[in-house]
Amino acid sequence: EPLLNFSTRMMAVRSYLGVKFGVSGLLSQLTSSTRHHGRPCVSPILTSQHRNTSSSSSKVKVDLDQNTGVAVMHMQSPPVNSLSLDFITELCISLEKLEMDKGCRGLIITSSQPKVFSAGLDILEMYGKSPERCGEFWKSVQELWLKLYSSNMVTIAAVNGSSPAGGCLMALTCDYRIMADNPGYSIGLNETQLGIVAPFWFKDTLMNTIGLRHSEMALQLGLLYKPQDALKVGLVDQVVPEDQVLPAAVKSVNKWLAVPEHARQITKSMMRKSTIDRLTSNREADIQNFVSFITRESIQKSLRGYMELLKQKKA
Repeated sequence: EPLLNFSTRMMAVRSYLGVKFGVSGLLSQLTSSTRHHGRPCVSPILTSQHRNTSSSSSKVKVDLDQNTGVAVMHMQSPPVNSLSLDFITELCISLEKLEMDKGCRGLIITSSQPKVFSAGLDILEMYGKSPERCGEFWKSVQELWLKLYSSNMVTIAAVNGSSPAGGCLMALTCDYRIMADNPGYSIGLNETQLGIVAPFWFKDTLMNTIGLRHSEMALQLGLLYKPQDALKVGLVDQVVPEDQVLPAAVKSVNKWLAVPEHARQITKSMMRKSTIDRLTSNREADIQNFVSFITRESIQKSLRGYMELLKQKKA
């Protein structure tokens, strides 16, 4: 079945990792008996691999400090970290490896691309594609959200550039958001401006962060907030000078890690469970709704117009 393609990719990667590190089935053995204070217990072989090298792929670079237990994930998919199927797959693989590593307790997500955190979902994944391909793409978007929103790690978004739409969603999944104080940057779920409707779990994530009234206005109007405005509504938690984003994120993650881990993890799970359950129990229906919506001729026309507008701006 076409919608299983993304799951098949992930299973293939898990098998590859099992062969490479000599731990067959390692990434699928997430039972309670293998956890220590909510963190998975990992083979010394895999842990050793992380100690010796930084993890890097073509689009994602991860540096894990074994002394602090904090990883920094650099998104490096030029030009603007658009969330394509391939990029999302690499992000999911990197997140899964970190989640499995008991030496990693905190994660800072940032961008290596100038002036942008992430431009959001790649429009090329939604324009002119078959329903099967659209379904596979949307399943990967769901998977990325689930991995981030349910992570046992402390997650900090170091937003060092603009972050519209899906980029904003990525930041919203984190426990804490720090944004560069640059009036040229913006953040928000602006889907309606493109003729697209943000799905219910985008809405739920935003509402959990900034409340009903601010969310109602932000989603209907497709608002993009400047850093100081984002701070006022609670979309980000801290605004700092551009060169202080990463240092501030490191300071913040250490504050969160000072809390007893087991208590923090259970509390996080308790706070987010109903939102997560709502997607997991409606996942296939959400995929079908997305495919049905995005493949409409009127929506494809809107996407085509937006792409032409982008081409004109580049010219």
